[in-house]
Amino acid sequence: MDDRPIGVFDSGFGGITVLAEAARLLPEERFLFLGDNQNAPYGDRSAEEVLAFTRLGVGQLTSLGCKAVVIACNTATSAAAEALRQELALPVIGMEPALKPAALLPRQGTVLVMATAMTLRLEKFHQLMARYGHDAVPVPCPGLVELIEAGDTDGPRVEALLRALLGPHLDAPVKAVVLGCTHYVFLRRALARLLPQGVALVDGNLGTARQLQARLSQAGLLRGSGEPAPAPRFMSTSPDAAIPQRMQAWYRCALDELP
Repeated sequence: MDDRPIGVFDSGFGGITVLAEAARLLPEERFLFLGDNQNAPYGDRSAEEVLAFTRLGVGQLTSLGCKAVVIACNTATSAAAEALRQELALPVIGMEPALKPAALLPRQGTVLVMATAMTLRLEKFHQLMARYGHDAVPVPCPGLVELIEAGDTDGPRVEALLRALLGPHLDAPVKAVVLGCTHYVFLRRALARLLPQGVALVDGNLGTARQLQARLSQAGLLRGSGEPAPAPRFMSTSPDAAIPQRMQAWYRCALDELP
């Protein structure tokens, strides 16, 4: 039994959706969540900045004794995951936009990949597009993370921005929308109202949680206590003392949204 916690790192609140999926899949495991709210959003940063911020955040989690780290951010994964795997002697689990499962859906039509500008710009995504992006259209989404971080996930400003971003692509048949940023999972209700009936919303959260489970099992790091773990501990790089409480509320919301 390995009682050490699992660290989950994100640029802000979005990775809480990954945390919720992982906690559901691994109810015996202890989790620490760190959001880099001080430096969010990452999407318009340089790759060098994101690498530096992610290295600092992951370093904070490992200093607290984490046995594995999940980079619950597509942008941070693209910029930092490979470097951190070389530097750390523990499992580092990253994310990528769930283009493969979306592309394999049987319905005809394009796949819209919503993501930050940096995620779409880096080589990791280009490789993904080369393999599975024959019918995919990248959709950079500036401004969305900022609204979500401010707590606006279903209001008129979000709806207007989603219409502006996705509207030009909805004249042709669409079979799926990939939520290529963990923040966007909180927009499922707003997207469901905007998109034609039958369009699938696909995210990589469950796949990431399953990868975490597999890596822990392979390394003999599962807690295996037979008892549910305590609630996750939430931390932020921001000096705003209210943010951890907000994170707890977002976590409850994310749990409620799970199927």
